[in-house]
Amino acid sequence: MINRFTNLFSFVMIYPMFWAVSRLNFNLLFKLSDFLFYIFYYIIRYRRKTVRHNLTLVFPKKSKNEIKSLELKTYRNLTDVILESVKFINMTENEVKERFQFKNIEVLKELEKTNQDLIVMCGHYASWEWVFILDRFVKYDIYGVYKKLSNPYFDKVIKKSRSKFNGKLISTKEAIPRIGKNTKSKDLCLYGFASDQTPKLKRAFHWGKFMNVHVPIHTGAEMLAKKYNLAIAFLSVEKIKRGYYMTTFEKITTTPRDYKDFEISDLFIKKVEKQIIKAPEFYTWTHKRWKHKDKATSKKL
Repeated sequence: MINRFTNLFSFVMIYPMFWAVSRLNFNLLFKLSDFLFYIFYYIIRYRRKTVRHNLTLVFPKKSKNEIKSLELKTYRNLTDVILESVKFINMTENEVKERFQFKNIEVLKELEKTNQDLIVMCGHYASWEWVFILDRFVKYDIYGVYKKLSNPYFDKVIKKSRSKFNGKLISTKEAIPRIGKNTKSKDLCLYGFASDQTPKLKRAFHWGKFMNVHVPIHTGAEMLAKKYNLAIAFLSVEKIKRGYYMTTFEKITTTPRDYKDFEISDLFIKKVEKQIIKAPEFYTWTHKRWKHKDKATSKKL
């Protein structure tokens, strides 16, 4: 009862600010982002130790000044992405289409012809918040697999926001039964997986190198693709400038069962690495992606 009241109270206090922010034009939105950058970085120091640890770990040859520069760029991007996510609540279809474009949608058009459901894998890179506009360009019913928010009121807002372009959010726990059920229907479905974060140790079936660090690798998307014979594609997002993104699709396979175990997962990680190396400031370094390094048992090495 106490948790429910706390969740409701925090929602009532915070959501009006979110709604007000979502009504700002982009010039004002990014001025607010500049202000939040100073709050996040210099005052509350949001996860600064985690960001610095991650950057130092994966870029051991960079100087302290280079790491500091990357830190600053990371937080400037972080506050942009946070506010863009809030802005999405009240963005029109035309606004999203103008700012989140698809360079080669024909890749998905060709995959539609296989009549297979599709898994699109991506990393927590640049921005993925506006990707649900994809519904306007393809025949697939679109599902985003996400981690359910602890506050049910904010969780409901997020799900409603993402559904305005017919997209649906399903929790990680819901993904397996939903995909199984959908494969029995005649509708084509697309499932978005951000698979670059660390799994729990007890669910770490595969270990490999990510940015030259030995860590557990998420294998859920690959396992589901093999179980239900789903096609797989990779989504790469490039930040053109503030508030503008260009995405590129790349087919990975339409025959996932032809690949050795974990081969697809390793291939995906290499593609995320390529993005990070090109422009590391757009990766989400605030996540504790490498926290399980050096915890592999001898069987996993």
